[in-house]
Amino acid sequence: MDQRTTTSAGDSSRIEDVWGARTPYARGDHWPERADQALEAGLTEADVDRWVRSACVLCSNGCGCDIAVKDGRMVGIRGRTDDHINHGRLGPKGLYASWQGMRGRDRLEHPLIRRDGELVQATWDEAMEAIVQRSRQLLDEVGPLSHGFYTSGQLFIEEYYALAVLGKAGVGTPHMDGNTRLCTATAATALKETFGADGQPGCYEDIDECDAMFLWGHNLAATQTVTWSRVLDRLAGPNPPRLVVIDPRTTATAQKAEVHLALKPGTNLALLLCLERELMVNGWVDQDFVDAHTVGLEELQGQVEEWTPEHAAEVCGLDPADIRRAARIFAESPRVLSTVLQGFYQAPQATASACQVNNLHLLRGMIGKPGGGILQMNGQPTAQNNRECGADGDLPGFRNWENPDHVQQLADLWGVDSLKIPHWAPPTHAMQLFRYAEQGSISLLWISATNPAVSLPQLPRIRELLAKEDLFVVVQDLYLTETAELADVVLPAAGWGEKTGTFTNATRTVHLSEKAVEPPGEARADLDIFLDYAKRMDFRRNDGSPLLPWEGPEDAYRAWQDASRGRPCDYTGISYDDLRRESGIRWPRRQGETESVQRLYADADFPSHPEYCESYGHDLLTGGSVGQVSYKALRPDGRAMLKSAPYSEPHEPPDDEYPLRLTTGRSVYHFHTRTKTGRTTELVEAAPEVWLELAAEDAESRGIAEGDVVEVVSRRGRIVAPVRVTGIRPGAVFAPFHYGYWDAPPGAQERRPTAANELTITEWDPVSKQPMFKSGAVQVRRLEEGAQS
Repeated sequence: MDQRTTTSAGDSSRIEDVWGARTPYARGDHWPERADQALEAGLTEADVDRWVRSACVLCSNGCGCDIAVKDGRMVGIRGRTDDHINHGRLGPKGLYASWQGMRGRDRLEHPLIRRDGELVQATWDEAMEAIVQRSRQLLDEVGPLSHGFYTSGQLFIEEYYALAVLGKAGVGTPHMDGNTRLCTATAATALKETFGADGQPGCYEDIDECDAMFLWGHNLAATQTVTWSRVLDRLAGPNPPRLVVIDPRTTATAQKAEVHLALKPGTNLALLLCLERELMVNGWVDQDFVDAHTVGLEELQGQVEEWTPEHAAEVCGLDPADIRRAARIFAESPRVLSTVLQGFYQAPQATASACQVNNLHLLRGMIGKPGGGILQMNGQPTAQNNRECGADGDLPGFRNWENPDHVQQLADLWGVDSLKIPHWAPPTHAMQLFRYAEQGSISLLWISATNPAVSLPQLPRIRELLAKEDLFVVVQDLYLTETAELADVVLPAAGWGEKTGTFTNATRTVHLSEKAVEPPGEARADLDIFLDYAKRMDFRRNDGSPLLPWEGPEDAYRAWQDASRGRPCDYTGISYDDLRRESGIRWPRRQGETESVQRLYADADFPSHPEYCESYGHDLLTGGSVGQVSYKALRPDGRAMLKSAPYSEPHEPPDDEYPLRLTTGRSVYHFHTRTKTGRTTELVEAAPEVWLELAAEDAESRGIAEGDVVEVVSRRGRIVAPVRVTGIRPGAVFAPFHYGYWDAPPGAQERRPTAANELTITEWDPVSKQPMFKSGAVQVRRLEEGAQS
């Protein structure tokens, strides 16, 4: 019998007990069910009119759930015990913010247009015609390169695919990317570089089977609370897995580790090169697997040769014995699961570091096996779909923009000339897209479901460019965010529970989220907005029919299925009806199949064949493209690639003026820029304001005590925050990035800046183009005594 936990709005029990009650289990056993539920204060299950199937969108887990509806309103949520992702559990963000975050009194209900410098209410016709008029003018006078689209990791498949088609085959612009560039671009890139295509090799069931877990820059306890509950239950049961955590902070995750490698920020690659060397020099390599299924071993051996534990320890600020201990755990555990996230993805040499994690598993032949695999994790709920559908600049269906046959497949599918689809150069990544807007070559920037005025690096620059008079900015969102306040047109969007669509979590698991209630006022689903724009622009196929002839989400989903056919992310065997019967289905499931592939590459046949692969790869140091000819010369032909790069020092190292290294990250109680969680009382009370973490010796040397208010300054900006003296390694400082200014009282931005990205640097990884939020130098000085001093 499963456990049941029920909370109500205002109940703080799951704030204090973030991961809920333990349900211990042994390796190989079934993770016990635990049904978590939250209802509006004063309501019981008997008061609920109906429960509507969905999945949570407040991290990359996509936990299966049902939405409680009463009198046409969302009044609660419960976890689905038949869902293999969460087995009924929900984290604090899902329990409280998923539904309450949609009910803020300041929801956008009507379109807004900027007139005489002010945003004023308008009709949908007025708003859309303003966009269409400017769009047509720019296409006529400048061409498609005048248009840029910047989207999210929180839309549905149907919406991403519509955006990809209208952007690539309608407008014809290469300037398309999403905030997934800030979050998990490195995950996708590392998978392409090693295996030939995107797609998570592992699954969450590997937690049930593993003998050891390595969390590479992944604060699992804060970022995916339900998955951390699963790990805690394994740790509490018989034969628990050995846990190794690589993180400069002593997080709740690190506190459970057998080995915690608290390395200096920016030195991930040095550590990984050393661990690979340890496998090689100690005879811990599965040579038969490597010889049969990989290329690149000789080059990798030369790259790791100098990285003894002593050398790596000196660079990383670690004890050589701890490095050797971690290497032995990786080598001697029969089943190792690795997870990777922002501590690697947002750090210097991100792609090179993430690829080394792949290399470690390949060297041991530890891939595609129960308990032995890799999760190059996502942080956002639908980041996977942005990558699959091509709204981030990639081609839909994990197609290769350098492969003319792949481009022609899409041209045939969309009924347009292949020359219409941009493929003459790499797709424009987000950092370059905003640079083009800054320079003036992009004159129309359409931003959907994201808040770059808080989430991008070097915020003073971003605010200035978004406010440029010659840049026409369109924003569609739930609330008047910091970005929407700078827009020329604001479109009110329907959100979770207010529209129907599908999305895929970090482990290739697809869920259907059904419409439970009507959106407020005149708010519309993002899909309807995109379809309206395409219709008003009169985008057509070569035969004269509409480019996007769909009437609703199921039409769009069927079109996406066709686009995915025969590709690694094949959805043709996953219908809406299937998703209504099963709570979560993994791709690939091809037409006619009734079972999904749980773990990729169990047969060690990788999608690296030149005619099939998603990318021909890059030099991991410079980002230079390998190209088709050189790629074919490697003869990957279904084998994985052992790729590496030499270690280089982080950008902007500390100096006398700025002696500390900055790293940013997440709170367990908030998601991204707090659009939903910041409107949820329980979560706001748990984490009401930004803070800074300092090591005890760094605080003491500066005369700073717990609770003191400090100023943190970089070469780009400043924030003011109270201090927490924690177990973070000396020389590093941490600030959560969630806190912008939408809920600040007038004048607060000037009085007390709180957004961590006021400090961060405009630098990015040469391969994945992901910004380096976990880099840069700062100084810290005490401003005033705190309440706890």
